Amino acid sequence: MKTIKDNLNDFFKWVKGTELVLLEDIDVSEDPVRPDLSLEFRTTHDRKIFGLKFEDEIEAIVCVAFCPEVPYTVREMDYMSRTENGDIAIAYTVWSRKRGAGKEIVKKLGEWCKKHNSISRLVTLSPLTPMATHFHIKNGAKQVHINDETQNFEYKL
Repeated sequence: MKTIKDNLNDFFKWVKGTELVLLEDIDVSEDPVRPDLSLEFRTTHDRKIFGLKFEDEIEAIVCVAFCPEVPYTVREMDYMSRTENGDIAIAYTVWSRKRGAGKEIVKKLGEWCKKHNSISRLVTLSPLTPMATHFHIKNGAKQVHINDETQNFEYKL
């Protein structure tokens, strides 16, 4: 019984101790979803990389583009995020290094979007995989489009 209690205490300490931080550099080869997208792609125009930091470790990473409309392909996202008035946060890749960190970084990203009045929606550009579908549905997102190569899920802000 003590082990379960200790594990729960460690988990809540971890959740309360995490923070969303802006990253300037990542190893893109770690990205299981879109390793072909360069660091330059992820940091130019209206795009950002966020990390979920706990103590001195980055536990999860999410890459976000800001677009005026919901893109259905990476190419559309590339063009759309070059505008300066993108009010839709498009999470186009997320991965974690610790169990539960993927869910937590999406939650923290939603909180960040709420604080920025210029952001009206949080939508994903996800691969057409059962894993992506399960992850987003399990974490409270609603599927809003199924495209030829991708799918979009929206998180309520």
